[in-house]
Amino acid sequence: MKKKMKITLLFVLILGLAIGPVSVPAQQSGGDTVSAEKVNLNTATAEQLESLPGIGPASARNILEYRKKVGKFNRIEEIINIKGIGEKKFLKLKNRLTV
Repeated sequence: MKKKMKITLLFVLILGLAIGPVSVPAQQSGGDTVSAEKVNLNTATAEQLESLPGIGPASARNILEYRKKVGKFNRIEEIINIKGIGEKKFLKLKNRLTV
């Protein structure tokens, strides 16, 4: 009985190793994933801005209003001038921003 159990466990382990890597990419390719593409602060739509981590509809709207009032962003660091976006949030965003 022990030998049969060991063989079964070995089979399950091998099957798990064989199937495991196949299922991970399938989960990552779902529609809910966040894009890692850079977002241009001067041309982005509200939807593109909301794809950034920590940017919701209100922050996206504030960015668009700032752009309309002040003009184009010269540097990505200027996003700190937007209400609700501080240094901490900027540090999370900076790799995804461009001007």
